[in-house]
Amino acid sequence: MSDMTLIQSAVLGIVEGITEYLPISSTGHLLLAQKLMGIGQTAGTQEASEAYAVCIQAGAILAVAGLYFRRLRGVIEGGLGKNPEGLKLGINMILAFLPAAVIGLTLEKWIKQNLFGGGHYGLWPVVAAWFVGGVAILLIERRRKAFRQDSTTGISVSAITWKMALLIGSVQVLAMWPGVSRSLATILGGLWAGLSLVAAVEFSFLLGLITLSAATALDTLKYGHEILAHYGWQTPLLGVVVSFISAALAIKWLVAYLQKHPLSCFGYYRIALAIGVAAFLLLGY
Repeated sequence: MSDMTLIQSAVLGIVEGITEYLPISSTGHLLLAQKLMGIGQTAGTQEASEAYAVCIQAGAILAVAGLYFRRLRGVIEGGLGKNPEGLKLGINMILAFLPAAVIGLTLEKWIKQNLFGGGHYGLWPVVAAWFVGGVAILLIERRRKAFRQDSTTGISVSAITWKMALLIGSVQVLAMWPGVSRSLATILGGLWAGLSLVAAVEFSFLLGLITLSAATALDTLKYGHEILAHYGWQTPLLGVVVSFISAALAIKWLVAYLQKHPLSCFGYYRIALAIGVAAFLLLGY
């Protein structure tokens, strides 16, 4: 029996699309949205609702694939021996993906049981991650301002080495804690590796093609029958379509915004959100 309407599915699609590539955590926002709408609260629907939230990432993945088609085509051509720069980028994307793949497969069950909204600690792990991530953004931006670094200060995506890729991938592992944000982890990892802010954001998008595709495929294979049993096919399809549209708009906005502005606004937003949600949790909501 479904506990999600088509309107709620569209809302989740909007939340997923907007938050997936912004450094504010799509997982945390989806868990919060599901809790507020009462999704996954009834018997037998929790696992299906968590898998549903992962599977509608397909829309956000398609949005990046479309917007960065030239880069993706270069990677494919590199695999065919026709584009050395594309081959290098493809190898770096795979290397950056490996740490999350290894750690994710090892700790997946423990993470879902303990850190997600339906786990032992409810939304508190998400709240903590929002707050810590917000503080981290503000500290990074203060350092960048002190050294007078703008959005183009640093190396480009094409200059990433395999060591830098592994460093970024290792930092991405932190995003397995819900609320951290995969985008935030990879962007900060890119800045740590010496990339410009623009390059760090672009590599974060490209790395997401592999990381999100793997997570989506895994949960679809494992829980696809449960998703269909609880929600049918219209509800997930609507979520994917809405996620695609909202992600495309969010990506274009973020790229344009970061050309002239720092990440600070996301840090303040995360801290304010953490404090607000913590207050509601303490009041028993």
